Amino acid sequence: MWRVIKSVLAAFFGVQKESRRHEDFSRGRASHFIIAGILMGAGLVLLIALVASLAAR
Repeated sequence: MWRVIKSVLAAFFGVQKESRRHEDFSRGRASHFIIAGILMGAGLVLLIALVASLAAR
């Protein structure tokens, strides 16, 4: 699971190596990456909303 999280974070920042991407696609299941990406994306949106809410006070 940690490997999926690291790969999704690297993809978010656009710093993932081509060899690592090929390895992810050959070994990992797409559903794991999709779920992790959706959860991390939602977490990012919630974090931004929280920071904006606190800054507006």
